[in-house]
Amino acid sequence: MVPGLLALLLTGVLFYVIYHKPQPAPVVVYGSGGTQAAGSNFRMAYFNIDTLEARYQYFKDVLDQVKGKENAMNAELSGMEKNYQKKITEWQKKGNTMSQAESQEAQQEYAQMQQNYQMRKQTLQESLLKNNEDMKADIRKRIDDFLKEYNKVKGYNYIISDEANSFIYIRDTAYNITDDLINGLNAAYKKK
Repeated sequence: MVPGLLALLLTGVLFYVIYHKPQPAPVVVYGSGGTQAAGSNFRMAYFNIDTLEARYQYFKDVLDQVKGKENAMNAELSGMEKNYQKKITEWQKKGNTMSQAESQEAQQEYAQMQQNYQMRKQTLQESLLKNNEDMKADIRKRIDDFLKEYNKVKGYNYIISDEANSFIYIRDTAYNITDDLINGLNAAYKKK
């Protein structure tokens, strides 16, 4: 559940990065009811976010790191649960032979174990969330930086992201810069 949620969060952040409040182009309305973008030099390009996620090596490496940290977190919590279960099994074996003082001590220790587990779980989850946010911000910055340099040469007014569920219904592949973006990002990543 957590890896799927993480992938969804990373995708959401990438969309936010790409769609951060673009301003609509000025529109001129003609008497016949038709519209045309003001200025004859209006240029827009798009890239496919799903393809970017699938082919951008740094993004794949980040997902692998996140999965590794999630697995480490789950392993640590599972180890704590196993140790606690062993202790509980010992108490259950003693059962009726425990004195009232031993029983109260076991209850206090059990409450402390639960508290320790919850605190550690919360700490690990917060650390993982912060790490994920940092990585998403880094991915966003890499895409932004590349597109700024790329657009100095290309001169687009807008570069937007496209995905399977987007609002874009017609796509002219002549304005698809996905391959340029992926190749540029991967080349920059390999240099580092």
